[in-house]
Amino acid sequence: MTSLDRWPWRRLRVRGPSMTPTLRDRDVVALRVGDRAEPGDVVLVRWDSRPQQLSVKRAVRRVGEEWHVEGDNAFGSTDSRELGPARVLGVVRWRLWPSPRRIR
Repeated sequence: MTSLDRWPWRRLRVRGPSMTPTLRDRDVVALRVGDRAEPGDVVLVRWDSRPQQLSVKRAVRRVGEEWHVEGDNAFGSTDSRELGPARVLGVVRWRLWPSPRRIR
């Protein structure tokens, strides 16, 4: 493991309309891997039923070791309402592009 492997910050591009208006398709965000999620945080998640898919959603409430998450755009989001609880991989802290700002 190199020192870069331990760096907790990751950058990713949002795809799709599920987090509109908070985040839009093609926004670039910074997330902190391993951060503890709190209700209301925007998070990166994975579902056991879709192990190859990563999604950005809003943490609503803990369900055991996982989280019930929902997209901010209820009409354009596939989330825990259909797929059940998800594992949180990291917490989105900043939108880097197109207009940088802290995400809450």
